[in-house]
Amino acid sequence: MNSKVLRVFVVTILSVGIWLTVVKPANAQAQHVRWDIASVSPPFPPGDITAGGSASAAAGDGSTITLTGSGTFVAPASGKGSSAANGGGTWEIFPPNSTTASASGTYQVERLVRFDEAPGSLAGLPLTDLIGNPEDAHAGLAILRIVYSDGDRGVLVVACMLNMPATLVEGVSATKGFVDYFNIMEHITLFHISN
Repeated sequence: MNSKVLRVFVVTILSVGIWLTVVKPANAQAQHVRWDIASVSPPFPPGDITAGGSASAAAGDGSTITLTGSGTFVAPASGKGSSAANGGGTWEIFPPNSTTASASGTYQVERLVRFDEAPGSLAGLPLTDLIGNPEDAHAGLAILRIVYSDGDRGVLVVACMLNMPATLVEGVSATKGFVDYFNIMEHITLFHISN
């Protein structure tokens, strides 16, 4: 290869590299997301979706955690986590086969671990969104790092499926200390996404 051809080749490669570094896809923007453990009134469907619901998940021994909550986070285009996250709610622990809480308190969101938007939306569902703009409502899966008021740390997983196929459940799961409340007891959650 002669030197002129080599120079053209190197310049072309450098130009493409610079272009790929500078030009980003149109959809590669940070997403500003509100999440809610929601409530539906009257019972679903149809109904009005409002903030202020509660959702539960069970551990392997049958004990359950019940959570309320809402908050916001910024999901970077890179797919990585973010410290731009806030919100929280309340928690209660119920022993197996009991309706009396053995412990309760509040929790705060410390960090977004990961967020993945899913294709589901409110389109075609007999629901009225009273939390935010219905056009911003989306399905998705958020993993949030949280701290409980008693000092325990954990992870809150918020899953919203809306009208997508049942590859995703609707509700929350959580860890608290070493206990994994993995068995989601379905309840409505919702994400509102804006760029």
